[in-house]
Amino acid sequence: MRREHFTLDVSNIDWVESDGEPRKPAVSIDFTGPATMLRERLTGPDGDLLAADETDVAFRLRDPLGEDAEGVVSVTDRITGEFVLELNEDAEDVLRFIRAARGYGERESDEGRYDVEISLDGEPFVEYDKRTFLVYDREGNLLRHHSLIPSGVEL
Repeated sequence: MRREHFTLDVSNIDWVESDGEPRKPAVSIDFTGPATMLRERLTGPDGDLLAADETDVAFRLRDPLGEDAEGVVSVTDRITGEFVLELNEDAEDVLRFIRAARGYGERESDEGRYDVEISLDGEPFVEYDKRTFLVYDREGNLLRHHSLIPSGVEL
C-alpha cells in the first residue's frame, strides 16, 4: 500500500477558532488502492474488524516543528504494532485537528474526542471513536504537550 492511495479530510474543527458551538471533530480516510490488503490489515486474528481500542492513531514528524513541517499520520494495530495505514500530512493541519479534539473532549465528558472513518473507494468500511492521538518527533520521542492524551491514561 502506498501513501498516495490515501486521502484525508477533516471536519468539525473550525468551531474552535471562532469559539462556536462544540462539534466532535472527525477525520475521513479514503483508500483507493487494492482493497484486499487494507481489509486484511483492519482484521484481527479472530476474523473480526479491529475495534477502536485495538488501534492507535499517531503522527510522526519528519521535520522540526515549524511553518512547513510535515509528518506521517499512522493507524496501527495495538496488539501487533503493525501499521494498518500511513499517509503524509502537514504538521500544522494535524496539530489544529488535535486542538479541536482536545477542546471538544474538555467540553463533552464521557464521549470520545474524535471520530475516524476509513473508506474503501468512497464506501465506508470502519469507524472508530477515539480519545488518544500521539505525536512524536523525528527521533521517536513522544511530544506530550502536542499529543491528545486523556486524563488518567499512563503511557
